[in-house]
Amino acid sequence: MAARVQHSLQFQRNSLTTFFFSSSSSSFSNSINKTRINFRSKWFSSSSSSKRSGAALYCTCSDSSSSTDLNSTAVPTKEGPFVLTTPLYYVNAPPHMGSAYSTIAADAIARFQRLTGKKVIFITGTDEHGEKIATAAAAGGSSPNDHCDAISQSYRALWKDLDISYDKFIRTTDPKHEAIVEEFYSKVLANGDIYRADYEGLYCVNCEEYKDEKELLENNCCPMHLKPCVSRKEDNYFFALSKYQKRLEDILEHNPDFVQPLYRLNEVQNWMKSGLRDFSISRASVDWGIRVPNDPKQTIYVWFDALLGYISALSDDQQQPSLQTAISSGWPASLHLIGKDILRFHAVYWPAMLMSAGLSLPKTVFGHGFLTKDGMKMGKSLGNTLEPNELVHKFGPDAVRYFFLREVEFGNDGDYSEERFINIVNAHLANTIGNLLNRTLGLLKKNCQSTLVVDSSIAAEGNAFKDNVEKLVEKSKAQYKSLLLSSACESVIEIGNAGNLYIDEHAPWLLFKKGGASFDSAAKDLVVILEAMRIIAVALSPVAPNLCSRIYHQLGYDQQQFNDVTWNDTKWGGLKGGQVMAPPNPIFARIEIVSEPQGGAPVEKKVSKKKEKLSRTQSIVGGA
Repeated sequence: MAARVQHSLQFQRNSLTTFFFSSSSSSFSNSINKTRINFRSKWFSSSSSSKRSGAALYCTCSDSSSSTDLNSTAVPTKEGPFVLTTPLYYVNAPPHMGSAYSTIAADAIARFQRLTGKKVIFITGTDEHGEKIATAAAAGGSSPNDHCDAISQSYRALWKDLDISYDKFIRTTDPKHEAIVEEFYSKVLANGDIYRADYEGLYCVNCEEYKDEKELLENNCCPMHLKPCVSRKEDNYFFALSKYQKRLEDILEHNPDFVQPLYRLNEVQNWMKSGLRDFSISRASVDWGIRVPNDPKQTIYVWFDALLGYISALSDDQQQPSLQTAISSGWPASLHLIGKDILRFHAVYWPAMLMSAGLSLPKTVFGHGFLTKDGMKMGKSLGNTLEPNELVHKFGPDAVRYFFLREVEFGNDGDYSEERFINIVNAHLANTIGNLLNRTLGLLKKNCQSTLVVDSSIAAEGNAFKDNVEKLVEKSKAQYKSLLLSSACESVIEIGNAGNLYIDEHAPWLLFKKGGASFDSAAKDLVVILEAMRIIAVALSPVAPNLCSRIYHQLGYDQQQFNDVTWNDTKWGGLKGGQVMAPPNPIFARIEIVSEPQGGAPVEKKVSKKKEKLSRTQSIVGGA
């Protein structure tokens, strides 16, 4: 607690242990009462001496109770797969745009890491236990199981529509997850970090967390959900988080990359200054959840359950689920990607839990910002929600992925407006990239029978444009690695801007008319531009994979060749003389706003009429 929490706890092998808890804090209205806990023989067998004495065993845990071995806990000691996770999304409701944003960003990072040759394990999934789930299921007239099945499937469907290339999808209702949670619980219990106590305080149902009065708004409203917290008193099990105060402080101080961006690290450190409080890890009043192994009358609290999904996801479905087999399959995680609202749980609660169980800590926890719409916080009551399903079906996955990754500086809050969305997508994808490729291929078809006259390496000899492209590609690689996704997009688009400037200045359509050496020079210019487009297709593929696949097809490659590209393919010189390009076919059509008569709402229409017979989504995605 804010004033140092003093608690006494010691477990001895083959003994029946009694625990007493006391608090010297006066800063919080919540109170934890002294209680006695007897653990069942499933976890500890009792000896005759312990039964005879019946005395409490004490061990006062303080901030300096244990030192931190930073090499073994905060930083992985060996190179393993790049394990990346999104949050496990809570299934009280269908996915929203914030969930989609986290997952789009994670997918771009995973795709980039694969391009660099890393073995990637990209984990996403759904968190399916807790009070809100049971309430939402009842409100919908279904069972918790059926409710979870439906909502979890809606996430999978959206991820498919958004071209999310996840490797593992974990549901916390999976039997393998339950087995690993129980095993993890037993390790923490054996380490002396779980005790039982009465707790009374103000509880936010939406956060599923007890709140300190000083962090609440007027009328005891939760600052996140703006709803009043309710007074509750429960007999729960607690995790001794306060025991890990000093170790966590040391980790954050000596490993600045553990929490990113830097301002999120500062938020965590400032929050910890008031002192860590032990937190409840079970609920007596919630039936929908994993049973506490040593007390089946209680269920494990959602965070102590859900966070283990990052590990249980690593367990192969064909294996007998165990903590060790899951850990050996890729833990620790390289990157937890989360929204800033759950930063505390991932940067404080989770590492303390892992240390208690003797497991390695993830390398980095990255907290990104929130999305707003037209400068306002989104909410159903305001009627300004942004539905990801509607957005992707209206504009296609490439447009949605590109806009949010390019226009939202990763880590900060970001805003969506439809006008800005359309302007950015048209300017960057339809004009800068799409139009450059289309007009270059048109000139190649007209003057060179769609065939490259020379290798791109030869065409660019002594050409400053090639040097500029190489610098921009290398810059984008560094930005991807540093999770500067918006900057990486900008660097790649700059190649397109440079290409448009190049072709306008060189005017190959005029040179072709002159013939002779001018004709040869113009033919080489087209090779130079198309090589730049090939490099764009590789470098932008983490962000807009379908669009980049279409670029590759236009350059005469098949789908398998595109699937096989690596970051090494961003090196200049890929296109060879004699290679035949596909007939020009616009890869991304402009979105035009046309107002309906009689003051109707504006609708988006395509300029070209070539594909009027296609569905709306196909038309927007596939081009004119």
